[in-house]
Amino acid sequence: MLSQFTGALMRAFMVMVLIATPSVLLPGVTADGKQMVALVALFVGVLTFVEYNATYPGLIEFRDAPPYNRTRFLMLLSIVFFLSIMARSEVMPSTLARLFEAVGILIGKSLDFPYSPVRLVTLTLAENSTPAQVIAVRSAAGVAYLFSLIALSIFALILRLRDWPSTNGAFNVWINLPTFDPTAGGDVVTRLERDARFNLAMGFLLPFLIPAVVKLGGMGLGAIDLNYAPTLVWVIATWAFLPASLFMRGIAMIRIAGMIRNKRERSTEQGVPGYITA
Repeated sequence: MLSQFTGALMRAFMVMVLIATPSVLLPGVTADGKQMVALVALFVGVLTFVEYNATYPGLIEFRDAPPYNRTRFLMLLSIVFFLSIMARSEVMPSTLARLFEAVGILIGKSLDFPYSPVRLVTLTLAENSTPAQVIAVRSAAGVAYLFSLIALSIFALILRLRDWPSTNGAFNVWINLPTFDPTAGGDVVTRLERDARFNLAMGFLLPFLIPAVVKLGGMGLGAIDLNYAPTLVWVIATWAFLPASLFMRGIAMIRIAGMIRNKRERSTEQGVPGYITA
């Protein structure tokens, strides 16, 4: 009980640190802006604490099946921190900030090729955008997208090496997939695989679809105050994090479906009805 309480408290604190990172690292944030960030961080922190300290599931998936949520959190924290340091170099240059900016520019140029997600993001900018704004957006998009790809590769490698989720004991569908009802009808393996394919498809397509939809909708990043660095950080971080998160969810659900299928096959061979903890 104490361990669960301590873990929930630590997770809540880390989530609050993540949300506050851009406003702490970047200058120019007004007092009202800092108060709003603090309020949002407190709300999300309390929600995280309640979710992880509760006995029954709520909204967070794979609560007791690491490293799913840990990988997603570290990915988003890395993206937000790197983009914040890059944006900081424009107003408060330092050796570290200049280094991050140079690396970001190099990554942005490398990933800015025809039909790439980075190129599509830059195309959503207004026609009157300055060259500095184009470079800033391209660099931020390149870094965020590269980090998401690295996180996906690490996540898939960890799952394969650790034989996830078998190493976590009995997988409780009710706790780890609170929004998935295994009794809703149809074979649970088929439904898991169908949901997994949908998540994988959306995870692959969203980096391309989001800029296209934004551009076709007549909006675009030109409607965002790009001179306000925290806004740019969160917009680009969300654009990269959401598809990667869906991709990770699809990979995880495929692994769970495979685990259930293997358990059924073993149970059939032994003449015992297969089951899964729910």
